[in-house]
Amino acid sequence: MTDAGSLIRRLVRPAVQEMQAYHVPPASGLIKLDAMENPYVWPEALRGQWLELLRDAAINRYPDPQATELKAGLRRTQGVPEAAGLLLGNGSDELIQLLGMALGGEQRTVLSPGPSFAMYRLIAGFTGMGFVEVPLQAEDFSLDMPAMREAINRHQPAIIYLAYPNNPTGNAFDRGQIEEILDLAPGVVVVDEAYHAFCGESFIDQVPGRPQLLVMRTLSKMGLAGLRLGFLVANPQWIDELEKCRLPYNINVLTQLSVTFALNQDSLLREQSRQIRDDREGLAAALAQVPGVARVWPSRANFLTFRTVGGAAAKTHLGLRESGVLIKRLDGSHPMLRDCLRVTVGTPQENAAFLQALGRVL
Repeated sequence: MTDAGSLIRRLVRPAVQEMQAYHVPPASGLIKLDAMENPYVWPEALRGQWLELLRDAAINRYPDPQATELKAGLRRTQGVPEAAGLLLGNGSDELIQLLGMALGGEQRTVLSPGPSFAMYRLIAGFTGMGFVEVPLQAEDFSLDMPAMREAINRHQPAIIYLAYPNNPTGNAFDRGQIEEILDLAPGVVVVDEAYHAFCGESFIDQVPGRPQLLVMRTLSKMGLAGLRLGFLVANPQWIDELEKCRLPYNINVLTQLSVTFALNQDSLLREQSRQIRDDREGLAAALAQVPGVARVWPSRANFLTFRTVGGAAAKTHLGLRESGVLIKRLDGSHPMLRDCLRVTVGTPQENAAFLQALGRVL
């Protein structure tokens, strides 16, 4: 009788066997500042209206396969050009997977500066693509343009991912350099604007004039992380091809109803984002004054990346967790992130609790 291990070794692609699954630590009972979520809940009256809407949801029926009303809401509130196509995904992760499925293969390459979003590399691996990382400048995490030019010329990537702002470093790359990459790219350039609500700049208006440009966003950082909705804006011909890889009904009826409702409260979502931006600046200033914090990098996102004094990151991360505060340990994930940690901007009370606990731990 064949055991499971033998079957796996024989049937699962070697590239997949060599990968590590993406691990999300448990956070029950902790102040959760590790995942770049909006910390604010809706007012009670608004939650009542939302629940009343869901009461009549036809969960016995399949959802609208094209999510027509939801797409209209996104176009109205997210600045999607009328001439651009729109593709929805179960979070931006699914959109990255669809791109890998459509453009993938062993002779194809994904290129990204690094450190950056881990899913670019992970999904390239299980869709059969090679992955090339071009290191960022160590001092300020800016693009190394001579290295980017050389890598694009050598590897001829099918997909280039540029997170704008970048996760986990928080900075927004120079716009002129991104435009140069768009001109040089032999394939598509995906500008990942997951943190657009906190940045104030976007490339979405350039989509109609640049057929190689795809702009990707998620609503997770704006307070809708539990609904898992991402969207891709691109030339309609690109959307037609990617739709062939999208499974039908990938956006469920509860998500369609809930996000459409939330987009009608766009002013609330924007006000919460503004509050987070303001609190980010105060948290950065306070964090820089904590003894044992060696550096805090400027951020255009809803998080801050900081470096502890040599060798203290692991101890600090554990000490914060034991104090009831969960942040992200970056140390050990990438050579350029040695001794680094990342904290999401929370409510003023959560930020104060984090700073107090950090002061005790360091």
